[in-house]
Order: sequence, then C-alpha cells, then structure tokens
Amino acid sequence: MATEFKSMTPKEIVEELDKYIIGQDSAKRSVAVALRNRYRRSLVPEEIRDEITPKNILMMGPTGVGKTEIARRLAKLMDAPFIKIEATKFTEVGYVGRDVESIIRDLMEASMRVTKQKHMDEKYEVAKDIADQKIIEAIIPGKVKTGSGVRNPFSGLMGGGQATYTQTNEKVETPEEDSEVLLARDQVRQQLKDGLLEDQYIEIDVIEQPKDNTLDVNGGGTIQIGNIFGNMMPPKTKKRKVKVSEARKILIEQEAQKLIDMDQVQSEALENCEQNGIVFLDEIDKIANSGNYHGGADVSREGVQRDILPIVEGSVVNTKYGPVKTDHILFIGAGAFSVAKPTDLIPELQGRFPIRVELESLTKEDFKRILLEPHNALTKQHAALMETEGVKVEFTDDAIEEIASMASIMNEQTENIGARRLHTIMEKLFEDVSFNLPDPEITSVKIDADYVRGKFDEVIRKDDIEKYIL
Repeated sequence: MATEFKSMTPKEIVEELDKYIIGQDSAKRSVAVALRNRYRRSLVPEEIRDEITPKNILMMGPTGVGKTEIARRLAKLMDAPFIKIEATKFTEVGYVGRDVESIIRDLMEASMRVTKQKHMDEKYEVAKDIADQKIIEAIIPGKVKTGSGVRNPFSGLMGGGQATYTQTNEKVETPEEDSEVLLARDQVRQQLKDGLLEDQYIEIDVIEQPKDNTLDVNGGGTIQIGNIFGNMMPPKTKKRKVKVSEARKILIEQEAQKLIDMDQVQSEALENCEQNGIVFLDEIDKIANSGNYHGGADVSREGVQRDILPIVEGSVVNTKYGPVKTDHILFIGAGAFSVAKPTDLIPELQGRFPIRVELESLTKEDFKRILLEPHNALTKQHAALMETEGVKVEFTDDAIEEIASMASIMNEQTENIGARRLHTIMEKLFEDVSFNLPDPEITSVKIDADYVRGKFDEVIRKDDIEKYIL
C-alpha cells in the first residue's frame, strides 16, 4: 500500500511558511529540505528506501521567535500526523511521570484521527444522501404496520409444537407504501434542498458513545474494557430532539463512520505514522545536564535523554493499534539553550540531531512586519473581534511603529519573550474598549502613537526608574 505524499518543492514550502512566520529563513529552509527529502525517499527503489533515515533538526533560539509555529504550520501544510511534546513532562523509568514511549502512542492516535477523517471525507456525499433520507423519514414517518406477528424461534423448543407470534409496531417500508406519504416526502425533500427546514426540530436516533474505560497492560498497550463485548451486540442508541441543521451533522458523521473500513483505516494510519509522523520535542534544553548538580528533578535528566535515544534512533513501540517502528519518524528538537548548551546533551543524542539551526532574536523591524504581514496578524485579529460588536478599528502607521518600538524596549528591559510581547501590548491597548462594549456610542476606535504611549507611559517610566535603583 503506497502512502500519498504532497510533492511541494522546498521553495513552495518556504513561501507557505512566510504567510504566517516572519524571518527565520535558515530554519524554514532546513525544515523545507527535510520535508522534501521525505517525498524524494518515497520515489527511490525499495532496496535503498529503508536505508534512508530522516535528518532530525535541532532548533536553538529564545522563546517567542517562531520555533513551535514553524513545526505546527509544517504539519498542517503536509497533513501529516504531528504532536508537540514538552520534554520536561517525562522522567526516567522508576520515577513518577510519563514514560517516553507515550510520545509514539500519542503520535499514533494523531495518525488515526488524520487518516480516519480523510476516509470519512471521501464518504461524505454518500453519507449526506443517507442522512437527508433519514431526516425526511423523521419529518414524514411511514405507515406503522401492527399485528402482523413475528415468529418466536424459541417457542418450538420450549415444549410446544405450535410456534407463537409476538406483536410488533415496527415501521415496514414496502413498495406499496401509501402514495400520500411518498408525495409528502418529495415535497419535504425539495424544501430540505431549498434550506427551508434548517430550524425545524426533529427526533433522531443517536448512537451512544461507549465509555473509554482503558486498562494499561505490560508493554505499553491498552485494553478497552467497555469494548470487549461491544462488537457482539448492536450499538446502543438514544432519542434526541435537535434542529435539522444539527441532525444533518450528527447523521452524516454516523453514516460516514458506518461506511468506512476501520481495518483499512488502522493499516493506513500505522503506515502514515511510521512514514510521515513528525514529533516536535520542545524544551529539550531543560533535560540537558549543565554540569551543576542541583538534586531533585535533575537526577532523572540524563535518564530521560537515554530513554529518548532509542526512540529517536529507531525502535519498535507497542500501541493498541499495533507495533510502530520509529526509524523514519522526523524529530524536531527545540529549546532556548540559555543556560544549557547543545553540547550538554549526551553525545549519542547530539548525533541524532545532525541539523542545527539557530533562530535569531526579533528586532523592531521584525515586530512591525509581524503586526502587518502574516495572514493571522494580530492587528487583523483584534479588528475582526471588535467588528463583531459593530466597532471599526483603524491602526495608523505611527501606532504600528510605536507598538513595535514598545515591544522591543520591553524585551530589552525585562525578559525577552519574543513575539509574545506583542500579545501583552495588544491586550492592554484594547482592555478598556473591550470592557465597555457593546456600547451604541462607540462605533470606531483609532489607534495612533499617542494612544499607545498613553496606555504604556507609566509602565515604561517605572521600568526606567527601576534600572537605576540598586
């Protein structure tokens, strides 16, 4: 079974990343090449394909410069199984905390979600037709046939030669069904097509989701206690009264679920995880041993590195969907490395991250571009939020200049938190306006340099004074 790859060129990948992330060109180039190499690997002959392993990347740079965003946008771009994990959540075997193999189990769950959704999307049109038919039948029920009798198959075994019949009130769909019902359903079908019934309430059968009672077993797998006998009996359903618009979503989901082959989904998800999976290992510098022993949590740092090592270099991890080989999963490590250095990691782990990328601190010019250029720029976000209350927001050029300057000064004076400083400033700028809305008297807000300075005058002045206090 061949896995599908998106064949974007490295330049195209960088262009897509540029829409959301400002600067950091070297990091973008590295991840773009790593991703393209996956596509190239899928085209080489099979005898050499398994020998080509991904070149893992180590990103170094202060917080808020775009490390996580690069990895997240990359996974979204390629529609690949992706998880972001903080290395500080894990401990050495024998200590309280998560074991590192749960990284791969989480990645496999992500792969199942991605693959299952892809299969369900393929069945969408068929499921929609079935859902519409069920909605029509819920609005115009068929004739109920009663008293016809259903044979009891056990009656002959219980000491009676005569078979007994029980009463039934089930709907019986027949070709001779009343013509009035068929005519009414045709009218409803047209009204449904024209969108005239979206707010009408109907009663539908909804499949109850089984409780996720899982039991951990040796080897890292899990058993679903609630589903041990689940396939032997039909799923439980319950009646729900919902609007037609909501009923359609529920029924499409249920019908698409019935149409997909879960064995095929599981098989594809397993391959998707092994061949396309991306693990973003954040805060990797926090498990590096800087050489100074502090006790406490530090004792397991090197142990965590040693536990991560076999997963990064290639091993087999048992999951509830089957064993997953980690040989071709791409690992992207990231950390500020302000205290520790990459050389403080154990040598074996250093060797497994051959591509080193240093991300640069953001400058005032970068902040200006971040405020204006990305598709999800903060100025656009806040303008859209205010527009929901009927308020038009206008940012002047000198306001953008002032906000960028303010972010740069604050990062220098206090802790450097990168682009996250812009979130702090923007929230402060809109705090009073947001609190007073909705207000019919407020229809527009103009953010200029004086407005920005007025909001932050006290903060900057206070920090300036504190610099000189010993």
